[in-house]
Amino acid sequence: MSTEYGSFGEFITVKREGKDFTLREMARILEVSAPYLSDVEKDRRNPFDFDRLEKLASVLELDAGEKDYMFDLAGKGRKTVAPDLPEYIMERDYVSAALRTARDLDAGEEEWMRFVEELKQRKG
Repeated sequence: MSTEYGSFGEFITVKREGKDFTLREMARILEVSAPYLSDVEKDRRNPFDFDRLEKLASVLELDAGEKDYMFDLAGKGRKTVAPDLPEYIMERDYVSAALRTARDLDAGEEEWMRFVEELKQRKG
């Protein structure tokens, strides 16, 4: 994503307004109160849980990159791993081993990006 957002709340506010949803309309769709949604958008409350994030992504018609970015912002807002990743990590011991190895070796962004690019090349 080329646009950087300062927080989860800022991201969903901009996306909601870009789709011309009022705060009340979006709150109704997400089955939360308008004051609650307002607090989330102002980063006074934690980002939504996984299921509500999925619904939000669908309603806002986020593409795959925007959805991943939203999940990353939600994880940072909660000071935890992005909510779409824990199940994947927990079901695969080798992922935890890879993360610990990278941590112990203090792997940098360049090394991780090389790894990501190598995996992406296997796709096509």
